[in-house]
Amino acid sequence: MMTLDTTPGKADREEAEDLALRRPAEAAESSRANRLWWDRNADEYQDEHGAFLGDDRFVWCPEGLDEADARLLGEVRGLDVLEIGAGAAQCSRWLTAQGARPVALDLSYRQLQHARRIDLSRDQRPLPLVQADAAVLPFADGSFDLACSAYGAVPFSADTARLMREVHRVLRPGARWVFSTTHPIRWAFPDEPGEEGLTASGSYFDRTPYVEQDEQGRASYVEHHRTLGDRVRELVAAGFTLLDLVEPEWPAGLTSEWGGWSPLRGRHIPGTAIFVAQRG
Repeated sequence: MMTLDTTPGKADREEAEDLALRRPAEAAESSRANRLWWDRNADEYQDEHGAFLGDDRFVWCPEGLDEADARLLGEVRGLDVLEIGAGAAQCSRWLTAQGARPVALDLSYRQLQHARRIDLSRDQRPLPLVQADAAVLPFADGSFDLACSAYGAVPFSADTARLMREVHRVLRPGARWVFSTTHPIRWAFPDEPGEEGLTASGSYFDRTPYVEQDEQGRASYVEHHRTLGDRVRELVAAGFTLLDLVEPEWPAGLTSEWGGWSPLRGRHIPGTAIFVAQRG
C-alpha cells in the first residue's frame, strides 16, 4: 500500500455513491472487488500520495516511519526479496539501491503500470513485476530470503491465515516477514481525522468486514479486520516467530492528513501496527 501500498482510508475514497456497510465478504469477492478498485483508483492514489511515498523510498506508514531509520528488515544486501502489495514499487526501488534483489508483486495491474512508468522515467533497469493475489503466490517453495509489505495485501485479504502460510512457504529458513497494516484498535473508532475519530463507536472484537457495494449488492471495495491476538496466532500457526510489534508514534513535525490518519488522532491512538516475524 499504504502500499507503500498504504490503505487509503475510508475518508479518502471517491465512490460516495456506493453503500458502505459491514457484512461478510469471502475471498473471491474481496479479491475481485479490491483488484478492480485499485485499477480504477491507482492514478488518483499515486497523484495524491506519490510525493509522500517518493519514487525510491521505503516508508512503512502514514506516520512516516522510514526503513532507512527503522531497519526492521535487517541487512538486505544480497537477499532475494518479495515485496507484497507493492503498488508502484517504491519500496522495491529502495531495496535495489541497498543491494537487494526484489520482486514487486501486486493484485492491481494499474498499480504495476505505475511501477513501470517510474522505472522508465528514471532510465533504470526495470524491476521484476508480478500481478497475483498474495494468498496464492506464484513462486516455488523457498524462493526468497525476505518478504515485506507496507500496507499491501494484508488489510484486503479475506483469508490472511492462508496468506501467512503462503509467505512462509516461499521463504527460506530463518527469513524475515515484516508487514505494516492499520492498527486493529482503529476498527473500534470512526475513520475520521477530527474529533469524531476519537470516540469509540464499535466493538474492537467485531471482525465483520467493511464493504462498499453498488446498487446490485456487488462489492466494490473490502477491508478485513483482525485483532492483535488474531494476527499473532496466524503468524505462529503458519510457522513464524514474532520478533517485534512496532506501533509508530505520530512525529511532531508531520502536519498532513492521510484519510483517517491525522496529527490529532496520532497523538491519542496508534494508527499502524508493524509485525516483524521470522520463519522457523
